[in-house]
Amino acid sequence: MDIKDLKTLIKMVTETDITEFELENAEDKVVIKRGCAAAAPQYQMQQPVSYQYAPQAPVQQAPAAQAPAAVEVEAGEVVTSPIVGTFYRSPAPDAPHYVEVGQIVEKGEVLCIVEAMKLMNEIEAEYRCKIVRIVKENAQPVEYGDPLFIVEKLG
Repeated sequence: MDIKDLKTLIKMVTETDITEFELENAEDKVVIKRGCAAAAPQYQMQQPVSYQYAPQAPVQQAPAAQAPAAVEVEAGEVVTSPIVGTFYRSPAPDAPHYVEVGQIVEKGEVLCIVEAMKLMNEIEAEYRCKIVRIVKENAQPVEYGDPLFIVEKLG
């Protein structure tokens, strides 16, 4: 291929929307690319932020706002999430719930599932108990230590 043919090819590429052109025959191989190479993504790590503790005057709440929380804690034991994941009340969307409020469950019975990274982790009762309250909604994300159920220990 001579220089005149090469110039014609370059002109054709620059006058159109073509960004890459490749021609290969028995004698020659020509590759024409338009535009600059895409820059590699740049990532910048954030610098750690330091915090200083500044004590402030305690915030006082109305006594009525504090009373229900105290009653809930006193009303029973708290079953917490052992892992971070998604809380499910039943084994499948169309299946019945494992437990309902007021139900008595035996030690080892499944209370719910916490899904973490596509693994379904069954949360079992550690003792015989009565379900007093279900704290989380179905399909709600949970963190380690989040309360799932309030139960009354039955011995």
